[in-house]
Order: sequence, then C-alpha cells, then structure tokens
Amino acid sequence: MAIESIIIFLVIGLIAGWLAGKIVEGTGLGLVGDLVVGVIGAFIGGWLLSNLGIFAVGIVGALISAVIGAVVLLVIVKLIRGGGRWSA
Repeated sequence: MAIESIIIFLVIGLIAGWLAGKIVEGTGLGLVGDLVVGVIGAFIGGWLLSNLGIFAVGIVGALISAVIGAVVLLVIVKLIRGGGRWSA
C-alpha cells in the first residue's frame, strides 16, 4: 500500500468518524477517537454492505460505506455504555 493510499484511507476515516459523531448525537470523541471510529467503521461498513450485495466505488462510495459503519459502531458503543437517548 502506497503512502498516498494510507493518507487517503486515514482522511476518509477521520471524515467518516466526524460525520458519524454528528449523526449519533453525544458521541464526540475528539480527533483521535473520530479517526479510530472512522477507520473501524470503514471495515464494518465494507463488510456489512458487501454482505448485502452493495459495493462502494470510488472515494465517495468509500466515505459513505465508512460513515455507515461508523454510525453502526457508535450506536453499539452507545447502547453498551448506556448513554444518551437510548438509555433506560
């Protein structure tokens, strides 16, 4: 993997984590936290969408896939931690 690819992957992960933090309210994790959530979300989104027969194409597709995965990850984390509007 070339250094440019790694940088693009990290930038997409950062943007996806930030967007997911805005979508799932109350889960701002800071710069590093958003990056981690976005990168893990990219893997989750890619796995989830490929199992549904949907394949992301290009940078925009990768970003959408990463955001979907990051939102799923943040919702699961929020449910486990018991915070926000999903708490009992």
